[in-house]
Amino acid sequence: MKEKQTSHVPVRPDERLARLVRLAARGFNRALQLRLQTENVTFGQWIFLRILWQEDGLSQRELSDRAHLTEPTAHTALIKMEELGFIERRNVEGNKRRQHAFLTRKGLELRDVLEPLALEVNDAAMAGLSKKAQEDLRHALAVMIRNLENDEQDAAARGVRVPPTKGNTEN
Repeated sequence: MKEKQTSHVPVRPDERLARLVRLAARGFNRALQLRLQTENVTFGQWIFLRILWQEDGLSQRELSDRAHLTEPTAHTALIKMEELGFIERRNVEGNKRRQHAFLTRKGLELRDVLEPLALEVNDAAMAGLSKKAQEDLRHALAVMIRNLENDEQDAAARGVRVPPTKGNTEN
């Protein structure tokens, strides 16, 4: 039997938090992907399913905004999710251009299967941390997220925007 590694990420007192958070996020994502693949669900589909479980019937733009992804990325994922029978896309309120995504029975039933997998990942990640350490970590991360959102808003107020990750917007 293979012995578990305790840690291959050396943590120095001066280690950048950005790097540690990135590595932790990568670990969370990979651990969840390992579990989701057993149900033939991709990580991208998981993101949209979670949003729709909270509020069904959102438009593609609303979904892309909530997922912090581009509309073309959302469009591609939603087409695949419709093909798999997880959602149904349809027009609402007489708007012929704007389609909304609605969970099918299959999409709704996935919640009972997939959410326990995500909880399993959280439990694995938090193993060895006391309840107090978990609370402190949640609080610290929430503060960091708020601070970074404020930093981005301050930059936007100065006319500085985050560049697109794909393609070039200049003509």
